[in-house]
Amino acid sequence: MQSATGKMINAYVPGRGNLPADQAAMAERRARLLGPAYRLFYETPVHLIRGQGVHLYDADGQAYLDCYNNVASVGHCHPRVIEAMSTQAATLATHTRYLHDGVLTLAERLLALFPPELSHAMFTCTGSEANDLAYRIARAATGGSGVIVTDNAYHGVTLATAGMSMSIGPAVAPGPGVFAIAAPTPANYPEGVASGFAAAVTAACGQMRAQGIRPAMLIVDTVFSSDGVWPDPAGFLADAAAAIRAEGGLFLADEVQPGFGRLGTSMWGFQRHGVVPDMVSLGKPMGNGYPVAGLVIRPEVIAAFGAQSRYFNTFGGNPVSAAAALAVLDVIRDEGLMENAARTGAVFRDSLAGLASDRFGEVRGAGLFIGVDIVQDGQPAPDRAVRLVNLLREERILISATGAQGHILKLRPPLPFSEDNAAQVVETIARLLPRL
Repeated sequence: MQSATGKMINAYVPGRGNLPADQAAMAERRARLLGPAYRLFYETPVHLIRGQGVHLYDADGQAYLDCYNNVASVGHCHPRVIEAMSTQAATLATHTRYLHDGVLTLAERLLALFPPELSHAMFTCTGSEANDLAYRIARAATGGSGVIVTDNAYHGVTLATAGMSMSIGPAVAPGPGVFAIAAPTPANYPEGVASGFAAAVTAACGQMRAQGIRPAMLIVDTVFSSDGVWPDPAGFLADAAAAIRAEGGLFLADEVQPGFGRLGTSMWGFQRHGVVPDMVSLGKPMGNGYPVAGLVIRPEVIAAFGAQSRYFNTFGGNPVSAAAALAVLDVIRDEGLMENAARTGAVFRDSLAGLASDRFGEVRGAGLFIGVDIVQDGQPAPDRAVRLVNLLREERILISATGAQGHILKLRPPLPFSEDNAAQVVETIARLLPRL
């Protein structure tokens, strides 16, 4: 992982760690074959060979508690998702320019989970593609090209979306016409997060116009994950959405990380804010590891793009991806995973907040998406955060760190995560804190 300042957070550096000879050889082989831009988590990388539920297993059969993966949202290798994928793959796996019921059923099921104003669905393979497509649509709808993001955002890896992703490093961001504003934190907006963040949106539009650029859209991850997990106060995004619309732009809610019930009280993060976006992007958790993603849109927003362009994606919404995504929706509903996220997440947050320590700062989050500030003398302590992440890895608990300075623990486990799993994490952190 890399902070906006370019500092490598919690990454493998060749020559460090206590890897067995065969895994050290694999790491060197990886570096040789995949090149210098790839990174591995942890000072001592983990060699994983299988997953089940909320656990991952290494080559020696040791179980690691996964507190990080929202990709396997309904649990690693969920049997219902695997069965749906394999059955469809054994029946028909082709591109998307033939009639097929699967993508239509998926669109109907998905749109039923959104406000009625959002009534069109488009399908891609990745969240990066979805955000890239949204930008194309926004340009057609508004005639503008300016984009507003937060200052440590992550929205994808295409040329356009990498330029909207401050968190992946200064070599690619910000892109042309991208204007970064401060994340919605009380420290950044002491006058009030809602009014302050909205004012920042308006000010960024003013900067655009001074440069001859028309606003196209405001894009935010609705839990502000890469900025450090800032979901509250609930409702504050409504003012920012109104601000960008007043300037002629659109509001894009990036639900790739917070969506699909993770926040506990609602299926989508934007619903906590009482606002209906112009577009909503979906990604990683949608297929539980199978590449399927999408965009949900107001029909009036897509009209200009549809009149000017054809949209074609060879694999976006293909029969196998549709089957995987439908199975994920079934599992979330049938296993009560959104309700579990609310219940377990509340216990998890309260238990973490109970670890009174001069090393622990604020604990915040919604559902099973939690951020914890690691501090020293009340100031951000990224070295301590990295140390704790790596100590937890040695205890076979996998988490990460986030935020512009890399000092915020990021806890984002699969949705079946239980209160017993949460207790294991809290007890382990309590034992490790004195070692910081």
